[in-house]
Amino acid sequence: MSNLASSPTTDVLVVGTAGHIDHGKTSLVRALTGRDLDRLPEERARGITIALGFTNLTLPSGRVASLVDVPGHERLVRTMIAGATGLDAVLFCVSAVEGVMPQTREHLAILELLGVEHGFVVLTMTDLVDDELAELAELDVEETVMGTFLEGAPILRTAAGPHPRGIDAVQAALDALAPATRRDSNSPFRLPVDRAFVQKGFGTVVTGTMRGGTIKDGAEVELLPAGHRCRIRGLQVHGAAQGQSRAGLRTALNLAGIERDDLARGHVVCTPGMLTARHIIDAQIELLEDSPPLPAGSRVRVLAGTAETLAVFAPIAAQSSVEDPSTDPSITADLMDPWPPGGHGFVQLRTDHPIVVLPGDRLILRRESPVTTLGGGVVLDPWAPRVRRKTRARHAVELARLHRGETDILLHRAGDQGLDAAGVALRQTGPGVRLADRHVHPDRVDRLTDALLLALRRWHEAHPLADGAPRRDLHGAALSHLPTAVFDALVARVAADGRVALEGPRLRAADFAVQLSRHQQGTWNQLVSELDGLGPSAPKFPDILSRAPELVALMLSRRILVRYGDLVTTATVLERVSQTVQSYLETHGRMLPTDFKTMFGLSRKHAIPLLEWLDSSKLTVRDGDARILRG
Repeated sequence: MSNLASSPTTDVLVVGTAGHIDHGKTSLVRALTGRDLDRLPEERARGITIALGFTNLTLPSGRVASLVDVPGHERLVRTMIAGATGLDAVLFCVSAVEGVMPQTREHLAILELLGVEHGFVVLTMTDLVDDELAELAELDVEETVMGTFLEGAPILRTAAGPHPRGIDAVQAALDALAPATRRDSNSPFRLPVDRAFVQKGFGTVVTGTMRGGTIKDGAEVELLPAGHRCRIRGLQVHGAAQGQSRAGLRTALNLAGIERDDLARGHVVCTPGMLTARHIIDAQIELLEDSPPLPAGSRVRVLAGTAETLAVFAPIAAQSSVEDPSTDPSITADLMDPWPPGGHGFVQLRTDHPIVVLPGDRLILRRESPVTTLGGGVVLDPWAPRVRRKTRARHAVELARLHRGETDILLHRAGDQGLDAAGVALRQTGPGVRLADRHVHPDRVDRLTDALLLALRRWHEAHPLADGAPRRDLHGAALSHLPTAVFDALVARVAADGRVALEGPRLRAADFAVQLSRHQQGTWNQLVSELDGLGPSAPKFPDILSRAPELVALMLSRRILVRYGDLVTTATVLERVSQTVQSYLETHGRMLPTDFKTMFGLSRKHAIPLLEWLDSSKLTVRDGDARILRG
């Protein structure tokens, strides 16, 4: 990380290059900035860009353009997409010598799918052709960009050779671009990693364009999907040391507590506990006009941010079949199988590896093999439940609502599991109830509460002599799909309302009380009298338990009876034993096992378990063969 002086970051444009291989993208950046971004030996040897390159350009007005140079080779489109994520604008490069080529069209399609809205065309290498050929190349470009965000954009002729020309016009056109997109600094902090390396004297460094939130130097961060925690010990924004960064800015983070080998492009740096990586994502997808038909169940490559993973393509509905807000969820939505070229609608993507996305993020879909771009779209629900055949129509209508901006249904769709902190931080999901680290729709909380109370009533009916249900058993019987922390939070919420009572690890309905029959009360009294009469010569626990299992369990839970080892007696007997032992030790200081047996007239089989109980009750502690008072 360099020691550049701080520079203002109030209006910084993140501008990427795009275009076919050998169409002068890197040469244009070198002519603009004086920096050669082909730094790898193989790049210089072969004369092509392999890795992403980054540098800054101060424009005539003082604005800063952060330039991202991407490779143009067809085998490096994944790298191009990683670099194009988060761009404010693009320098779309076309060689005047070759004109529009395959990656020219593919890069343009990808930029459209990624939602890039600003930029202009740079016609490069015009020093190698005459005016007629340059004019033909311009006409080719105009036809190619028709109907895209570059339609009507300037086409600037340049040369970046020994005698550069048109470079000042490129700088002026960059300066005239609209201000950088204002991304939401209140959304969760996340930085998709596009580079990770070791910088001598600093250690591990990652770079990327911040997609949301703010971050300060010294903050603790989490790396997803691996879940590693580390700390920022240095931060740069567009190459200048800063104390903090915000959404939309090119940022480099020096990370302490993480090794370079633990990092890769596709990882996301975020606030700990805020985001989660997901396997099931609902999205609105559009296939390119030249895409092959795509059957349901196809394996596709999903590129999101700087990440790539394989996924199952599971169509839900053609968009046109659920566009009407009044659509009845009971109707069968048009499935479109296979999806035709240019088809668009709602899809569930089930990924092999979890990725970090939020609603509104852009996706690119590519074929598994041969690897070509199929289309792309927008994430609608990254917390999506798995779509089933019987729920597909309702699922489609919900996605149509999400696509129209009705994001309040996200919380409802999240089901009993609710949304994580990131979902709530979007501030578009409607009011929710917090249960541990999740936020659950109020209707869902009511249903969970009803299920809990019903299960508790059934427990009381099945165990009328039990003071309450063990929390663990109740969780497994009624709400096993809830994480333990969420279940405990639900129990605490219901207890705060006064509908249940918490008694240690047990739970009982507030209006429930054990009612003993006359026979049960007689058995209770008989057991107490019998065990009190035996004193320290306690009987074996199984013998007592077999006489009245549920009643004995109740007496144990209420501390009327106490089990120690394989024996059982009353709490009253043990209290008398404790008082006698304490008096003896206060007088004599030490007590041998023989002293204890003599004191109570006990055999070894009764004395040893009772001595161990005295130790466990914190009254005594062993001192060699003897006991002394603890503390």
